[in-house]
Amino acid sequence: MEPSLLSLEKLDRSSPDLWPEQIPGVYEFAPVMSPQLSPDPQNLDLEEPDYNLLYQFRLLTALEIIEEVKKLQNVAYQLGLEEAKEMTRGKYLHILNNRKEK
Repeated sequence: MEPSLLSLEKLDRSSPDLWPEQIPGVYEFAPVMSPQLSPDPQNLDLEEPDYNLLYQFRLLTALEIIEEVKKLQNVAYQLGLEEAKEMTRGKYLHILNNRKEK
């Protein structure tokens, strides 16, 4: 390794100034929802289709799960585009205007 490129600086990742939270409050939420403290599956209010979906996901490999997540992201993106179109349409048709009482 090139000695001139070596840095001896130690970064303290606990500093909120150096590493602010991306989403406020996530550090308080994360320990609560850790896998060790996850709810008992028997106590969840799931129906038969939910259990079938969980079973299908359980059989997937890591790459297949990544593909499913990508599909969900694409669907969410398309939904956002459709919503933006409908909001623009509503704006031009004056559907969302506040009506003032005379």
